[in-house]
Amino acid sequence: MKKLSFLFLSLSFFVALCQNSSKIVHDKSISFKVENIVDDLEIPWGMAFLPDGSILISEQTGELILFNEGNKTLIKDVPKVYNNNQGGLLDIELHPNYDQNGWIYFTYSSNIENDDKGGNTTIMRAKLLNNKLVDQEILYKAVPNTKKGQHFGSRLEFDRDGYLYFSVGDRGNRDVNPQDINRDGGKIYRINDDGSIPTDNPFYNIDGAKKAVFSYGHRNPQGIAIHPITGKIWIHEHGPQGGDEINIINAGKNYGWPKITYGINYNDSKITDNTSLPGMAQPLHYWVPSIAPSGMDFITSEIYPSWKGNLLVGSLKFKYLNRVVIENNKVIKEEKLLEGLGRVRTVRQAPDGYIYVAIEQLGIVRIVPE
Repeated sequence: MKKLSFLFLSLSFFVALCQNSSKIVHDKSISFKVENIVDDLEIPWGMAFLPDGSILISEQTGELILFNEGNKTLIKDVPKVYNNNQGGLLDIELHPNYDQNGWIYFTYSSNIENDDKGGNTTIMRAKLLNNKLVDQEILYKAVPNTKKGQHFGSRLEFDRDGYLYFSVGDRGNRDVNPQDINRDGGKIYRINDDGSIPTDNPFYNIDGAKKAVFSYGHRNPQGIAIHPITGKIWIHEHGPQGGDEINIINAGKNYGWPKITYGINYNDSKITDNTSLPGMAQPLHYWVPSIAPSGMDFITSEIYPSWKGNLLVGSLKFKYLNRVVIENNKVIKEEKLLEGLGRVRTVRQAPDGYIYVAIEQLGIVRIVPE
């Protein structure tokens, strides 16, 4: 297993470093090594840790990889993805009782209708047998299809009651989708593990509403995690130019996009003058400029005692892992980790207690305290 340093490395120097060195990284609270676990991945969008210690990895291009004891195996019968810009094979999540039922949940962009109208976010579950996906079931398909290539959302998380939450971005149609509960897009959804819809969802009894919707007014959530103490679902989402947000999700809440935002258009023009409006939730935290957040997890492991309770968020734009210190639902400190390795696509605390980070055009690394 190769051990890597990351501080102030150019990518070319990093490639050379991978071959022959080991260094210890120091921050204010911990010294750690960075171990290269899985090499040669392009865009490792999601990862899940199986009970036997293997890692299931989704490549956005549509490949599903099983990594075990240094070997990569391509899983067969993976569903065809609508691979357009930000679309592809996206997140992975194991059922909380995976060791009993074997269910694995995926998000991906699809055109299961076989029309010429593009694609949209799809939630599927399946089982892994002899390196094949079997018993595939589509649980939810956002509509309508569109040929726009942005904002699929696509993170997954189970809560303590066994409900499955997932995100669908606004699909590039901000003026219509996020504020309309009758339409998919710009929402956080909650379903049962078999795809049925809980009858206590906030819009279940409203005629015409998307009954799976749990909250709305979102732009493009690409991070979701359950708070280890409260059990609440936390997300982060991409803003436009500025205005990336961390939000705590509550049933039926409107999170404002695009009626309120701390960001502006990419051409520097205003989207709105409003950063708050009555009845719309304020973010717990926002970033200006945008960091382009992707992936998030809370640290609960005793392996990192001085980081316990912190939130980890990947930055695509600035290519680092962000350690976020939170007290009383306020961000009091942020620290950049793993700078210079590449675009951080996702981060997970694995069952072994270690933090694993998936980095585009590199692979998966593990943070090991010294």
